Amino acid sequence: MTQTIDPQAQTVVGQPTRRQDAPDKLTGRARFVGDLPFPGLLHARLVLSPYGHARIRSIDTSAAKNIPGVVAVYTAGTLKLAHANSSSRQQSPLAQEEVYWCGHPVAVVLGESEEAAQDGVFAVEVDYDLLPVVIDPVAAFKLESPLARSRNKDEVSEIAGGGAHAAVSEENDEEEAAEALSQNVSDKAHIHTGDIEAGFSAADVIVERTYGTRPVHQSYLETQSITVVPSPSGHHLTVWPSTQTLFGVRADIAQAVNLPPRQVRVESAPIGGAFGGKFGLHEPLAAALAMQIRRPVRLVYTRQEDLLAGNPAPQTVVTIKMGAKRDGTLVALQAHGLFDTGAYPGASAGLGCYILISTYRCPNMDVRGYEVLTNKVGVGAYRAPDAPQMTFALESTVDELCHQLGMDGVTFRAMNAHREGDPTDAHGGTLPHIGILECLEQVKQHPLWKERATQKESPAEHPSWKIGVGLSVGGWPGGTEPAAAACRLEADGTVTVVIGTVDLTGSDTSLALIAAQTMGLSSDVVNVAHDNTDTMPYSGGTGGSKTTYSMGPAVIAAAQDARNQLLAVAGELLEAAAEDLEIENGKVIVKGVPGKSIELAQVAASTMRFAGQYEPVYGRGRAAVSKNSPMFSAHLARVAVDTETGEVHVLDYIAVQDVGRAINPAEVEGQIQGGVTQGIGWALFEGFEYDENGQLLTSTLMDYALPHSEDVPNIASIMLEIPSALGPFGAKGVGEPPVVPVAGAIANAIYDAVGARVTQLPMTPERVFNAMHTS
Repeated sequence: MTQTIDPQAQTVVGQPTRRQDAPDKLTGRARFVGDLPFPGLLHARLVLSPYGHARIRSIDTSAAKNIPGVVAVYTAGTLKLAHANSSSRQQSPLAQEEVYWCGHPVAVVLGESEEAAQDGVFAVEVDYDLLPVVIDPVAAFKLESPLARSRNKDEVSEIAGGGAHAAVSEENDEEEAAEALSQNVSDKAHIHTGDIEAGFSAADVIVERTYGTRPVHQSYLETQSITVVPSPSGHHLTVWPSTQTLFGVRADIAQAVNLPPRQVRVESAPIGGAFGGKFGLHEPLAAALAMQIRRPVRLVYTRQEDLLAGNPAPQTVVTIKMGAKRDGTLVALQAHGLFDTGAYPGASAGLGCYILISTYRCPNMDVRGYEVLTNKVGVGAYRAPDAPQMTFALESTVDELCHQLGMDGVTFRAMNAHREGDPTDAHGGTLPHIGILECLEQVKQHPLWKERATQKESPAEHPSWKIGVGLSVGGWPGGTEPAAAACRLEADGTVTVVIGTVDLTGSDTSLALIAAQTMGLSSDVVNVAHDNTDTMPYSGGTGGSKTTYSMGPAVIAAAQDARNQLLAVAGELLEAAAEDLEIENGKVIVKGVPGKSIELAQVAASTMRFAGQYEPVYGRGRAAVSKNSPMFSAHLARVAVDTETGEVHVLDYIAVQDVGRAINPAEVEGQIQGGVTQGIGWALFEGFEYDENGQLLTSTLMDYALPHSEDVPNIASIMLEIPSALGPFGAKGVGEPPVVPVAGAIANAIYDAVGARVTQLPMTPERVFNAMHTS
């Protein structure tokens, strides 16, 4: 379906609008999962392994059970789970026979209070036999490496592949199958086209570098949290989770405790942040506890538990080699990436490989990715999974290629950037119109880029500072998922939109604007409700920059259906044809007949009363958007590097992004600014550090560094509107792209300032200082 977008006709969409959830959250009235009271509530606390890798000899819970206030203690042997022997972390949440990382849950204590449960944790005695620890993914990749876990041969990554594997040529199947790999490799991907050796032979300039990143936590405000209330029989469960996927929680729990999905009701609750980290983790554990003890159970991670036993973004090690002709034409791209998946498969090597090839045209490519098990916590998604890591490596290499060619960074990128019609896979897929060239043109015209040579003078008060400006481009392929929505007219003339998505970043408000625009109403009279999984229409998880893109068309269909029903009823009441009616200012009016109108509340009243003659207005909408609308952004960073200490200060930041259509510009700007802020964390501050025994050295916020308010510069966001043919009113996803180019932009600005290439994230003062003195 191709849309004709007329912004002038959109009186609601495109207007900056306050979020519907803002008043409750700003005044403290919002109640999160950990705030909800339930009679008989028990508190769960986890017993975590203190070792990176060990065999469990015995677990003694007797002392813990005798502590006042402790109600029960469960281990993998006593907790009833339908798939306790599964290799899935969600389905088998407690360690069986072997712990895989420091922080692996071994037992869980239920107490009448959190304090009693914690006392019980201290009293549980576990006897371990230590096993070899594998922490470094490069070491784990070697054939002679010890196993990170004893059971991994038959495991397959749950999320790797997708579009990336669709781009893999099948010419060398025998070579792929014969490749000798460590048993720690849980998945692999290979994307190749053309002749890589011929490509490098044709290149005049070749650059090769190896880059590394650390595991990075999503650092949401509300830690992992869930409350489960069983029915008296124990055969029905009501669940309040802090999650990005209500239907996903229902499916995971139903599978774990062997109940039909209809006997698991998941309620919608406000969520205090997620960023990809709440797609399923501890929900089956809490449900099994509640079902077995027949009392409500709440599990809320402490901050330390969240760092030890959450699901951060994966560590990566990637070597990139690129070749270009003297005129700037890119002719060869080769990469070898290791994705540290921790103790469980899921780091998505295929997606990472796809990210590397999704920005620039290149006739000869050979990109390999390997997902490697180590004795670290299992990984999960974090805003644009794998894209910040891969783009940091790619854009750093592109910047170095530009320097060696003596070529302007905007010119090189624009020359080689993907364009509409370029292939996306080996099966005939092609790119729609994408905004990468328009983003680069905005950068080219911006004073920070045009006048960068004049903005490098050190300030008088900081003579040891050197100033640099860096450019980086990045994007996100997008995602799709079927969705349904409902739209009903209320008795007071307002409209309620019923959906199943989770509002993480203001999507409810955007969907309300979409419904209001479709119906011809003010957004003030449109409310969004979620209800629970028993009654809400289906929606997939909130994430991947697909929520508005996938749910928006379903909301449009539901709102249009409701509008048609409303006008049909109003037409009979006004004795006018429906096509002669319009909705204005909360009334249905007859076009060209001043004074002939009826209030929406009156229409509603005629459908909601005893012996009423008209059907209630209840619109239904479904959508299954089948194609992605890739999103791109181009960023400029101006930084100061203290040459005496290596400390980096981000002074100015420009983020240009193709947003398709900004449904709520205020919220889109907030998304861009938030993404850039998280990207600064990736670039300069954040990362897990482990010792050689697998101990996490950054297990509190005293040690795990996050950017503070003074570390965040003024962020100027420039929104380009290049409409998607499939998104609602032309909208594209906006949440993922802002974080993607940041580390690359800052790294390139550091190089511009001091001539040192920093290849490890985070770019701490020590790393920058060392790079300056070894370059």
